[in-house]
Amino acid sequence: MKNMTIKEIKSLVDQMSEDDPLFEQLHKDKRKGVQKIIENYNRNKQRLKKEKEEFVKLTVFEQKLYGEGFSLIAGIDEVGRGPLAGPVVAAAVILPKDFYLAGLNDSKKLSESKRNEYFDVIRKNAHSIGIGMIEAEEIDSINIYEATKKAMHHAIADLDCNPDYLLIDAMKLQTPYPQESIIKGDSKSISIAAASIIAKVTRDRLMKEYAVKYPGYGFGQNAGYGTKEHLDGLREKGVTPIHRRSFAPVKDCELK
Repeated sequence: MKNMTIKEIKSLVDQMSEDDPLFEQLHKDKRKGVQKIIENYNRNKQRLKKEKEEFVKLTVFEQKLYGEGFSLIAGIDEVGRGPLAGPVVAAAVILPKDFYLAGLNDSKKLSESKRNEYFDVIRKNAHSIGIGMIEAEEIDSINIYEATKKAMHHAIADLDCNPDYLLIDAMKLQTPYPQESIIKGDSKSISIAAASIIAKVTRDRLMKEYAVKYPGYGFGQNAGYGTKEHLDGLREKGVTPIHRRSFAPVKDCELK
């Protein structure tokens, strides 16, 4: 091993397991570069262990249900209750039993690039995904709470198979399926966390399209929430077809 360069050893370590006999020899190599490689290896090992433990915590609800004989467990979450513009979007996601994605959590806690990365992984590996969307005009007609429930119902109906059980983020729905409502479910259930990411990325991408169609409101950055740029746009350019006219700042703008 001492005849190998630091670069060669690093390449070797990236491919070996800790129980490899060669790993024992590395500990005897006193070169600082080699010891640094070992330190990084151990640090990475601890990181992966922690990620695994955090992921296992997120599967408690699913594992309990698998043990009771359920197999098609749909996690359901929504995004877009609070914005002044755009739809409320819900997603229903059924993951396979062996699904693993380190770092998956509540979509709001992840960076946009990480959400997009996870979105692609979930889309590729999920057993089924359903999307429900209720537009601003209907939100104004039935209120945001009822619109959220309706979006969730649409998401369930959009699945290409019937779920056995529903895990829903902080809502109860009238459905023929057994269910459990979990407060802050997107940080407690892997299925709901996956639905959170699908819903948020879907809505954010739509709002970026609206930013092109309706410039001057900052929809690409604020996703329809009431930021200063958005409120300035409302005052200067007026209300668009995607604004929620029943929401106070928009309603106030129309009354002026």
